[in-house]
Amino acid sequence: MGYDVQRFEGDVDEELLCPVCHQVLEDPLQIPQCEHAFCAACIREWLARNDSCPVDRTAVTSDQLKPVPRILRNLLARLKISCDNGVHGCAAVVKLDALRSHLEECEHNPKRPVECVVGCGLVVPKDELEEHNCVRELRAVVQAQQTRSCRADAAMANMKQQVEELKSELGMLKDYVRAMRVTSPNPSPSLRAIEDELEHSEVVRWVNTVPLARVTRWGGMISTPDAVLQAVIKRSLIECHCPSHILTELMENAHERNWPPGLNTLETRQMNRHNYEQYVTRRIPGKQAVLVMSCENMHMGDVLIVEPGIVMIFAHGIE
Repeated sequence: MGYDVQRFEGDVDEELLCPVCHQVLEDPLQIPQCEHAFCAACIREWLARNDSCPVDRTAVTSDQLKPVPRILRNLLARLKISCDNGVHGCAAVVKLDALRSHLEECEHNPKRPVECVVGCGLVVPKDELEEHNCVRELRAVVQAQQTRSCRADAAMANMKQQVEELKSELGMLKDYVRAMRVTSPNPSPSLRAIEDELEHSEVVRWVNTVPLARVTRWGGMISTPDAVLQAVIKRSLIECHCPSHILTELMENAHERNWPPGLNTLETRQMNRHNYEQYVTRRIPGKQAVLVMSCENMHMGDVLIVEPGIVMIFAHGIE
């Protein structure tokens, strides 16, 4: 439906009236074949029941409608119209193209959003403010949040179940590949490649679950940890689900004798200390120790990283 002609200042040209509702065009669309213009709502409702122009019966469908020419839009935009909220006390008269923005700000608009003055902080339509009940509305908000929270918890539980199922399937696949290698006298290179890729993917997934760390005091590094300290670190790695096929190697790489050339002596460590900040480190949960994994530190080169990674234990300085 169009705008009521009576709301406009002065006379309105007949070319600006909709032939269906006989009001001033609102969101006008044009039939390209005959160039007749109509309100968007009027012509779409008409074509839902008919297949021709309401004026001259030219065949047309909704898909063929197009915007009216710019000159017609400009003529409509310059018309001056009274505010929709005139019955509520607004005496404003604005250009048609400014009506929408005026209505959003009009203080006489009964549906204008306003904040509750009692103090609950909720925003409600102005005409509903008198009947607004803070306790009831806040209770509804809380209930809605609880519903969303329950749905999120259910979705999370479902995702965790799917992850566990995928882990189980991946474990079965790895066991199958290993069994084939053991039973086959001459396992193919492709079989070994599949197993390597499965193991690498498992390591990468696990590494991404370990929190990133920042070493603030590299000088606190313990390069020759005793068996008791290594056992404590190993227990933490097991508790954070370190893949079993790299656990032993990682713990062997907690001692400087198995570190790469750039780290395996005090002298080389001092020479390469300026490179330490380039390491990507992961904190071993609850311990003053970090993982420096090869999959994240290939940029360091063979001088400063070994497979599958290094365990660095510190006396202090881990964040």
